Amino acid sequence: MQGLLAQAQAMQQQLAQAQEELASAEVTGSAGGDLVTVTLTGTGEMTAIDIKPEAADPEDTESLGDLIIAAYRDAQAKTQQLAEEKLGPVAGGLGGGPAGGGPAGGGPFGGGLPGLPG
Repeated sequence: MQGLLAQAQAMQQQLAQAQEELASAEVTGSAGGDLVTVTLTGTGEMTAIDIKPEAADPEDTESLGDLIIAAYRDAQAKTQQLAEEKLGPVAGGLGGGPAGGGPAGGGPFGGGLPGLPG
């Protein structure tokens, strides 16, 4: 029983370390050949949007909006991939892994793991 508790405590420490690494990580998504880039933290918080002047056509603001959405989705996918890389091995030891999340699926990291958003 003590061995099982020690193993669970070690896994909890690994999970906490992986969560800290995610919180400090940054990922960047882009669209339109880097006309628009969006930067997110590893936990999904948006920290920056960069729009090149040639993307800002006053006659076509709809396309600019589409580029921002596409860049955000690209960054979000990279964030989820990073989360799976960091949390997957730890979560696998807990009997599951980060589920394909997204806003409707329990947050970007899903899985219902203690201490994770969603």
